[in-house]
Amino acid sequence: MAAGFAAALGAVPALSQTKQEHVHAMAQTVMPFDLSKTVHFFKMTDTGGVQSVVVKDTYDKDQIRLVRRHLQHEAKAFERGDYADPMSLHGKSMPGLSELATHHQEIAVSYSELPLGAAITFEGRDRHLATAIHRWFGAQLSEHGSDARPE
Repeated sequence: MAAGFAAALGAVPALSQTKQEHVHAMAQTVMPFDLSKTVHFFKMTDTGGVQSVVVKDTYDKDQIRLVRRHLQHEAKAFERGDYADPMSLHGKSMPGLSELATHHQEIAVSYSELPLGAAITFEGRDRHLATAIHRWFGAQLSEHGSDARPE
């Protein structure tokens, strides 16, 4: 009987997972590149910040292409106030997210290629928006875990 009980417990899926586990499990639904083969960098600036994604293997041209395509797509979406991808991955209550979506016309968003990936620069028109960007970056740093680093 004890063996049957133990087997039954083993069949029950974990009921809770950390935010980092959730982000890692759901990443492929939002990002076409392999999260384990890349690093997200977040640099906070006076007016907002720069989010960059670079590949770990300098010869992995496929991952570089996927990173660039994804960040270019995201930059265009962010310019329109469309933050659906980060919302689906991190949740609706992600710090800074509602301010960015609501005030997207007041945030300059630009895409640029890097030798090993790409970057998106966010520049808010005022301190309130810069702070919202910083809060959003901070949440991503926390929730991505070892796949993300401050710059």
